[in-house]
Amino acid sequence: LGLGAGSVSLSVSSSLNSFRALKRYSTGLTIAEFKCKLELVVGSPASCMDLELYSTQDELLGRLDCDEALLGSYPVTDGCRIHVIDRSGARIGEYEDVSQVEKYQIADSDYDKRPESLRSFLRQRQWGRFDAEGAQQRAAEQQQRQAQEAAVAATIPLGARCQVRVPGQPCKRATVMYVGTCQTDFKPGYWVGVRYDEPLGKHDGSVGGRRYFECQPKYGAFVKPQSVTPGDFPEEDYGLEDEL
Repeated sequence: LGLGAGSVSLSVSSSLNSFRALKRYSTGLTIAEFKCKLELVVGSPASCMDLELYSTQDELLGRLDCDEALLGSYPVTDGCRIHVIDRSGARIGEYEDVSQVEKYQIADSDYDKRPESLRSFLRQRQWGRFDAEGAQQRAAEQQQRQAQEAAVAATIPLGARCQVRVPGQPCKRATVMYVGTCQTDFKPGYWVGVRYDEPLGKHDGSVGGRRYFECQPKYGAFVKPQSVTPGDFPEEDYGLEDEL
């Protein structure tokens, strides 16, 4: 490679970490300038670097030991590797362990005063937790849904025959076994525990180790009150009595 300015793609490794970086550098750089650019790659101070040049077959070609010499004056070609030996006394892996990096923390009261922060941005647009009006509206809508759900649940008597229509599932017939809230085992609101006529359920009437009603395994399920229609729904005849 001549002394004219060009560029070369080099792999960069370091004695302080395990990763390698592939970078392109001008062959017109002096070794001193080259070391300054390598600071951003390996983290070692330029003044504490020793550089070794390896071929594309990873054979040592020599040291880049003259700071005034041009990079292109050495036998560098695309694919060669520059190995940086750190003489600063830093430990291996020191620049990879982010737990050792001192972190800047700001007091919450000081952060609250910053005009360019995300919190300020959300406050100005009344988004997220700063949307008091929206939060009140959502709370009111939730209370209304719960009231409607409670009203529907009150019309479903225990022991009643019913038809269950869950969105995305076929219509099923069942017996109402439980009506009410289910403490911490479910999402908030009212639920109806049913015993299906066929093994189309999910459990035996117990969920999370708590029993709500009794039925055979795979016959029990909990559905929302809106999915249950009480009425005269006798068990369907599947022709089983005609079989021996």
